[in-house]
Amino acid sequence: MIFVKVLLCFFIIIAIIHTQELMDQEFRKRARNLLLIDIETVSATEDFSRLTPRMQQLWEKKARQLPNPDQKPAADFFYERGAIYAEFGKVVCIAFGAFFWNEQDELSLKVKSVSGQNESELLNDFSALLEKYPQQQLVLCAHNGKEFDFPYLCRRMLILGIPIPDCLRISGKKPWEILHQDTMEMWKFGDYKSYTSLDLLAAVLGIDSSKTEISGDQVTRVFYEENDLEKISRYCREDVVVLSRIYLRLQTSLVLKDDNIIRTG
Repeated sequence: MIFVKVLLCFFIIIAIIHTQELMDQEFRKRARNLLLIDIETVSATEDFSRLTPRMQQLWEKKARQLPNPDQKPAADFFYERGAIYAEFGKVVCIAFGAFFWNEQDELSLKVKSVSGQNESELLNDFSALLEKYPQQQLVLCAHNGKEFDFPYLCRRMLILGIPIPDCLRISGKKPWEILHQDTMEMWKFGDYKSYTSLDLLAAVLGIDSSKTEISGDQVTRVFYEENDLEKISRYCREDVVVLSRIYLRLQTSLVLKDDNIIRTG
């Protein structure tokens, strides 16, 4: 009887290992067309007074609808919250990463960031990058990407007259034709009521934080007051590194070593 139990345990372990190997092999195929992204945004202008009178009025109307426990004036509130909304903000940095296997057949990640003062050039360059991928196969992944990153990029491109790449377009597509992935959605497991930040999810999964220099709510200040795009770029790249590790924890058993991460940009 003991021998039978041991043998049964042995076969169960073999089956688990075999299943995991098949999952990892499938991930290798999917990784070819997977692009992990993160964006950093700031308020459209460094000061509320620089908005046109029409946009000032519209922000004041918008601000009245937002939680403002400290009762900050609309002008101060704009500097703090304007970056969140594509109508009142702009993109200053985009980081993107892709998995690959190095010469030692180890899982690796290459992450690059593009940033600039000229949002139109930045979005045109990113759009050109996306167009290099097979549009019907490219999978974009971001944390809260379906609610923030993807629609924000589309709105800013539309505002600036930049053609939206097909991989970002969802209008008219069937659900199974939209290949976007969202690590926050994966973590929800069907729960639509909660929001979990990238930093919180990294903490509970034992993954190092990307908030070593700045956090998301400081990006506008760093952009306008410190004029330090490189600091923002580093932060954005590290967000993608954290995103990639969260994605791996949620999807595979593979581990990404620190030495196998290449950062450029």
